[in-house]
Amino acid sequence: MKVLSVVGARPQFVKLAPISCALHEGGFDHVIVHTGQHYDEAMSEAFFVDLRIPAPDVSLGVGSSTHAAQTASILTALEPVLVAEAPDWVLLYGDTNSTLAGAICAVKLNLRIAHLEAGLRSHNRRMPEEHNRVLTDHASDLLLAPTEIAIGNLSREGLRGKSVLVGDVMVDVCLQVARSVADRSVSDLSAVLTPGGYAAATLHRAENTDDPNRLRGLVDALKSLPIPVVLPVHPRLRNRAEAVGLDLEGGSLIPVGPLSYPDMVLLVTNARSVLTDSGGLQKEAFILGVPCTTLRTETEWVETLADGWNLLDPDAEGLREHALRRRPSAMRGWPFGVGKAAEASVAALRRALPP
Repeated sequence: MKVLSVVGARPQFVKLAPISCALHEGGFDHVIVHTGQHYDEAMSEAFFVDLRIPAPDVSLGVGSSTHAAQTASILTALEPVLVAEAPDWVLLYGDTNSTLAGAICAVKLNLRIAHLEAGLRSHNRRMPEEHNRVLTDHASDLLLAPTEIAIGNLSREGLRGKSVLVGDVMVDVCLQVARSVADRSVSDLSAVLTPGGYAAATLHRAENTDDPNRLRGLVDALKSLPIPVVLPVHPRLRNRAEAVGLDLEGGSLIPVGPLSYPDMVLLVTNARSVLTDSGGLQKEAFILGVPCTTLRTETEWVETLADGWNLLDPDAEGLREHALRRRPSAMRGWPFGVGKAAEASVAALRRALPP
């Protein structure tokens, strides 16, 4: 059985790692197509090396562009690959432009589509990611859902019959990497960092970076915090800041280049808190037991809001208090599974393919 994975961005590489391993162990023929949506070494190549993912079989090299142009470029470049490979499954990950392009291309060729991380909903139709995930779910033949809430979302849209609860593959890889960095010191990343003495931050969503006034307000709020704030700088943030003459250095803010996944897990594990607009980082903070503040009006990972582990603060009005808060006293549940999601996903692919 042949599975063709379409990936192109950092969160997808992380999800790909345990899936690739499970497919190999299951005896599948696995073809990896890298669209090039994230194209620099720190956001792409390093992840394949650090997470021991096989090198892509095909690299499309589409690079950065507008949503429409990037999606169209992936569609055009991907079609001959799908025709030549004729996979039993086209496996799509998450909610990026690579995901949507893969779905449109595969469904037009009458190829079977499986969507990993299906059923997430922020209910914010201004988010490009929301468009991508909803359209991909409705085009897919098999929906691999990470949580019961995701299953509920799919059921309300009439998709329960092709949905399977498998858990979240991010748990698989996050826990594995956390164990691998347990003996490292966070001072390896910066001599000024001490466990529990800083906040880890990311900022890259279009709604936070495309409006210069909003971007400046959020950066100023991070600079004003009473503890160091380590900010791995996403290419979108760097480009938007340079375009409006915004200096990311100053005050408490410590901008750094994009981190490898193990270094990011090390940074989060030792942080006092996480401040982010990233979907994946909210969940990773929850898995690692670190309080998170999300700089958005909503989250697709509503499970993280339980007992105050994740708070929504879109305008950073309470950021000082939130950044310094202690870990909630309530025990976290494990809504995302216990680290066996990749195995469950591969088993679902095998069961769902007609004889």
